[in-house]
Amino acid sequence: MKTARRLDHIEPFYVMECAKAAFEIAASAECDPRQGGEPMIFLNIGEPDFTAPPLVREAAERAIRDGRSQYTQATGLPELRERLSQWYATRFGLDIPARRIVITAGASAALQLACLALFEAGDEVLMPDPSYPCNRHFVAAAEAVARLLPASAEHRFQLDAAAVEAAWSPATRGVLLASPSNPTGTSIHPDEMRRIDAVVRARDGVTIVDEIYLGLSYDETYGHSALQLGEHVVSVNSFSKYFNMTGWRLGWLVLPEALVAPVERLAQNLYICASTIAQHAALACFEPESIAEYERRRAEFRRRRDHVVPALNRLGLSVPVLPDGAFYAYADCSAHHADSWAFCFELMKSAHVALTPGRDFGRAEPRRWLRLSFANSMEQLDEALQRLTRVL
Repeated sequence: MKTARRLDHIEPFYVMECAKAAFEIAASAECDPRQGGEPMIFLNIGEPDFTAPPLVREAAERAIRDGRSQYTQATGLPELRERLSQWYATRFGLDIPARRIVITAGASAALQLACLALFEAGDEVLMPDPSYPCNRHFVAAAEAVARLLPASAEHRFQLDAAAVEAAWSPATRGVLLASPSNPTGTSIHPDEMRRIDAVVRARDGVTIVDEIYLGLSYDETYGHSALQLGEHVVSVNSFSKYFNMTGWRLGWLVLPEALVAPVERLAQNLYICASTIAQHAALACFEPESIAEYERRRAEFRRRRDHVVPALNRLGLSVPVLPDGAFYAYADCSAHHADSWAFCFELMKSAHVALTPGRDFGRAEPRRWLRLSFANSMEQLDEALQRLTRVL
């Protein structure tokens, strides 16, 4: 069967290819405790080991029991949009009217809607290398071109205004940034974000910022939303990471008011609405008891970071920039191996620890880098570090 040419620009998601290999090894006799094996430890997938807290689960059960499962508006439950507006006010000191918030079927749907609404065929969108691969594929799916600009550890693996200005071409439509970033856990300094945005605005471009890890910031310097720059910024966010609702597939966009109606029209046709049950459940995310639990979990992620990163450095898996958010460490493995892809597969077999090679995240020295997710229990992280010590 003939497929659309746009698929030529969509690469495989190598993280998942690695995960499949890890699961195959995990199912073998060598990882079977009943046969004396050691179970695989999965530090390759970016999913919190915490699940939705009690009030959220109870709200979902209540919605199901009460039959509250009909379609919502394409923009989402008005009550949920209002709760998010209040959250921006209390958490970030920002006045974000509920009418600018659109609830989506995960951050993935949010990114697709934003790209379809803003980019034409042939438009160029500047992004850092390394960055999350699916983000550039959403650009490609809109028939635009993701142009990756090498971003070194010296620049926190992020773009700066000088790089954006130097790379801007007649075809450039805007930038797609992530702060904090997957795979590096690093954020853009607010002053640099302001300079980048000024370059983009001067050229009548658009600034889109993926902020799905913003709730998991550990450094007050970086824990600020790009929405403080003004209404023109497009922010993508999610209930998956800070709010621990990965499989519920619920996200949101904050948009300029002029963009709300066009995005609503797209959402009506592409998705109808996000999961109604998930939306009713998410209302409970903002109860004081839930927020207190999320903050406890954020502190636990920070404790894990402070344990894991020094240990990796001691092992010669250098983490040149301390992650200030999310739950990833981006480590240089070149002291041990010339190819992180082969190295990660070797570690799966010898240490039974699954990590993610850099191949997914860009084209600037991907063989040098690997990503470790510390979204796992301290017990599991300790065991993984002991195994890596044994092997390395």
